[in-house]
Amino acid sequence: MSKSHSGPRILALANQKGGVGKTTTAINLGTALAAVGEKVLIIDLDPQGNASTGLGIPNTSEARSPSTLEVLTGECSVMEAQCPTEIEGMSIVPGHIDLMMVEREAASNRHKNYGLRDALKAHSASLAANGDANAPSYVLIDCPPSLNVLTLNALAAADAVIVPLQCEFFALEGLGLLVDTIDEARKSLNPNLIIQGVILTMHDGRQALTQQVEEDVRAFLGKKVYANTIPRNVRLSEAPSFGQPALVYDMQCKGSKAYIAVAKELIRRERGLAAA
Repeated sequence: MSKSHSGPRILALANQKGGVGKTTTAINLGTALAAVGEKVLIIDLDPQGNASTGLGIPNTSEARSPSTLEVLTGECSVMEAQCPTEIEGMSIVPGHIDLMMVEREAASNRHKNYGLRDALKAHSASLAANGDANAPSYVLIDCPPSLNVLTLNALAAADAVIVPLQCEFFALEGLGLLVDTIDEARKSLNPNLIIQGVILTMHDGRQALTQQVEEDVRAFLGKKVYANTIPRNVRLSEAPSFGQPALVYDMQCKGSKAYIAVAKELIRRERGLAAA
């Protein structure tokens, strides 16, 4: 299943709250897309580097050098920084704690919010010029749990935002702040940026709170909210400690099946956007 427009579709997974499933979604959504023949590049933009760990990249300076820091600052290209993973068709530009330096590096750079955008544009141009058959059809950016210069780089580079949203009490309040931030980014950084969708995570339909949050979010954003949800699932939590996506660790668990369904829904949404 390939996209109808040229160049990769760049999707930022963003939410300023931590622990909502951004990294789990980036890893497993990317794996599910690769499983149906898409070429996927993950950009680990979180200084914690959890997406890299979850895909088996050792958390050492040697294994993660160059990292996304060097890509953002223009010291190396995306091609030079990306690492293969055990998932056929999926690679990653690893994240490392040195990304914490970006705020300091950016202080004297008036183009501080466009490093990732420029790097991805150069990457696409290079691949197109060389006719590279391994060019990604999707780039998934795993953002940090804050609205800092790293997240702004992601929003400036992305075609659209996917919001993983935990089914908890303060979810709607945080979602409102994120929507406002995306609106501001559209005005100041990236006029074409849209919210592609909201994915409800850690969903437990037996709980009244989950049901209420889901109703509120669907009332607020309507069809922007994915029909498929991601359940609370122990196997999803276990998989990263083995350096594997859940879809590799246990393809039959409820969490893996849910991400396969979400990937199919994502592709349908992308086709709809391309046809619009």
